[in-house]
Amino acid sequence: MTLLAETDAVAMDRAWGGQSMTAPLRRVLVRRPAAPATRSEHTAFGYPNRVDHDRALREHEAFRALLRDAGVEVVEDGPDQAGLLDAIFAYDPSMMTDAGAVLLRLGKELRLPEVALAEGSYEAMNVPIIGRIEAPGTVDGGDTLWLDERTLAVGRGYRTNDEGIRQLRGILEPGGIEVYTVDLPHWRGPGECLHLMSFISPVAERLAVVYLPLMSVPFVEELGRRGWSFVEVPDEEFDRHGCNVLALAPMRVLVCEGSPITRGRLESVGCTVLSYTGDEISHNRAGGPTCLTRPILRG
Repeated sequence: MTLLAETDAVAMDRAWGGQSMTAPLRRVLVRRPAAPATRSEHTAFGYPNRVDHDRALREHEAFRALLRDAGVEVVEDGPDQAGLLDAIFAYDPSMMTDAGAVLLRLGKELRLPEVALAEGSYEAMNVPIIGRIEAPGTVDGGDTLWLDERTLAVGRGYRTNDEGIRQLRGILEPGGIEVYTVDLPHWRGPGECLHLMSFISPVAERLAVVYLPLMSVPFVEELGRRGWSFVEVPDEEFDRHGCNVLALAPMRVLVCEGSPITRGRLESVGCTVLSYTGDEISHNRAGGPTCLTRPILRG
């Protein structure tokens, strides 16, 4: 396994940290696509089509180039062991805080080896590990979302359980971070992945792209009390990753091509929108730009 930094970015005082979804993205970890081990394993991961590995490599290379051109330092790891198809989604096995990284424990058994991959990447980058989720707890990174620097929303559902949230609260609260639990809907059941970030992506302070039909009333009301506004995704673009928006900086975002209505709505509120082609790395695998990246430094 190789680890290298692809960047011309200027040196910064800190190489890691940031408790925000929208502060300027300075440094990010991505994982190059692992090759499939068999022709049929895509079914175990819930992909609708067989993996086109050559296309995945081309799309991911272009995705990394776009991030670099946007001024982000791209730390590239992998490719990982053949068959670890979801390892491309670097966001899920861990989360970052100002004190260091937390290693999570994924709710899907096929993805459990990814935590060790994330740990190896952090060791290579000299990022401290401040805690980890242990069995029987589970927490997926896609269920974690910073509402502000001191409040982390965590979705409780089929991938993140009560014990995992309890452990995460124990790790973060001594550092002054409140963990706010959001109950997730059943949607299509445990066989398909629904994360908290499946239906909300902040794009600026107190502004988020959302798919309201899947949001619980208490969560909508809580965001309203906190002064949040919404850019709504239409029904027909929810499955096209309309909600999966990566903030490169406040009001400057990266989206996967395929949601023109949502893009227009983002632009209408003043967002600068960049896009990438993700037919294989996103649409076939149900993960957009936030899933493909683990922010290492924001701010």
